[in-house]
Amino acid sequence: MVVLGRIAGPHGIRGQIKVIPFTEYIDSLLDYPVWWLSKDEKSWREILPSSFSVHDDRLIITLPECNDRTSASELKGWKIAVPRSKLPELSDNGEDGYYWSDLIGTSVYSTQGEALGNVIGLIETGANDVLQVRFSENDKERLIPFIEQIIVEVNLESRRITVDWRLDY
Repeated sequence: MVVLGRIAGPHGIRGQIKVIPFTEYIDSLLDYPVWWLSKDEKSWREILPSSFSVHDDRLIITLPECNDRTSASELKGWKIAVPRSKLPELSDNGEDGYYWSDLIGTSVYSTQGEALGNVIGLIETGANDVLQVRFSENDKERLIPFIEQIIVEVNLESRRITVDWRLDY
């Protein structure tokens, strides 16, 4: 499963939910007619959203089994995913980009060969994406811009990202 969004909470009193998509375009999650929901990313249940609308940077979704605000509230924080087989194929050379889920856990090294830590997440800021890296030396989380000037190489095969960044930044 590839996580493509998160339920932010209820919307209104009729059981609709607010969804924060992790996709490039806010409505790309709607390209998938069947979603899988999980609270813990271990056990998934299939769901078919019945209607939607776009509101600011969120989706407002109606689910058949959510009839009131209380049932929608119980889904707050749940992840939305689709099977990897349903995603568009990326080229082997990485020219099409990367799925964020493929970068999680990847080791990050500076151009000087310093081990900086591992990717624990990514953030979309609007201007550019940002790697969340748990630094090995002090167990602190650092943010590294995921831009061409900083990211020297992404090698998914060796699970390594080389960045023009240093520990003292």
